[in-house]
Amino acid sequence: MATITESTALFSPSYLHPAITSRPGALSLSLRHRPGFRRLKVQSPLYSSLAPKVSRLPSTPTIVSQAHDTTALDIPTVTEATWQSLVLKADGPVLVEFWAPWCGPCRMIHPVVGELAQEYAGKLNCFRLSTDDSPSIATQYGIRSIPTMMIFNKGEKQDTVIGAVPKTILTASIEKHL
Repeated sequence: MATITESTALFSPSYLHPAITSRPGALSLSLRHRPGFRRLKVQSPLYSSLAPKVSRLPSTPTIVSQAHDTTALDIPTVTEATWQSLVLKADGPVLVEFWAPWCGPCRMIHPVVGELAQEYAGKLNCFRLSTDDSPSIATQYGIRSIPTMMIFNKGEKQDTVIGAVPKTILTASIEKHL
């Protein structure tokens, strides 16, 4: 816990609950459960009794998110070598998430796809394909924007959803093809 010598009012984003509160000598934070967040750390080096006094340190406390790249489920990866056997020759419907490691919206949609993979386990196979690692497949299917989710059934492309869309849109698209 950081200490503050005077009362401070801080803006509280909607994911902090209750709001950031402070009183002379104390600062408290609490978070509602959010996927990917393990902890929130308050850095207040000028006010902390444990931090060394250095003139280069910031003059105001900062909040640093220490979010980890965690998802509800680790989705298997498909590559150019496994594309034919895992997607095109699959017995049932397959959802493929086209993504790239540098893509922010891809990281936003990945936990949603992980949840859908859990919900539709046994009915739908879910894979992810890095467009950086397998550019020829992305080109073959006309992927121009990521994230793009495609549903295949019996080796044929059935549906495409482009962008970091709400879970309900992906669910509706999946339900059409089950």
